[in-house]
Amino acid sequence: MRGTRLLLVDDDEIFCQVLAKALGRRGFDVLTAHSIEQALRQLDETGVPDYAVVDLSMPGGGSGLVLVEQLHARSAKMRIVVLTGYASIATAVEAIKLGAIHYLSKPANADEIVQAFGKEQGDAETVMAERPSVRRLEWEHIQKVLTECEGNISAAARELGMHRRTLQRKLAKRPVKS
Repeated sequence: MRGTRLLLVDDDEIFCQVLAKALGRRGFDVLTAHSIEQALRQLDETGVPDYAVVDLSMPGGGSGLVLVEQLHARSAKMRIVVLTGYASIATAVEAIKLGAIHYLSKPANADEIVQAFGKEQGDAETVMAERPSVRRLEWEHIQKVLTECEGNISAAARELGMHRRTLQRKLAKRPVKS
């Protein structure tokens, strides 16, 4: 893998720095960015890398899925892995549709990411192979409706038939694992 270029995009600068160093020790030439705009500028300056690791949550409420789609449009051969602290089946499936080959929940280490690069596209659909709990299903349904409402919490609350503050409280809690 020596000399293989990798674009790492995560708004958490410390996490990005640590992961970049770990991936560098595994033979990647790592380029880092902390926003979608920064990542696109990086691509314009250095060209398209072979691999990319993209965080789902971006500054300003943006989605890494937008970047995944743009990266895939620039190079269909690029191997893209999406990382997120808030995994849901809906976003995993969407990431795969947009061109990612795998979807990992944080905290993911460098070895898991390198292993994910070796998988075939579509393997990410098995991210949550265990049967989810009712609370987990509720979280995923909320995420799906929120995505359909383009992140508008008031519209999602109306769609879900709940008060906006109730939805905000549910969104502030970390999702349950299963």
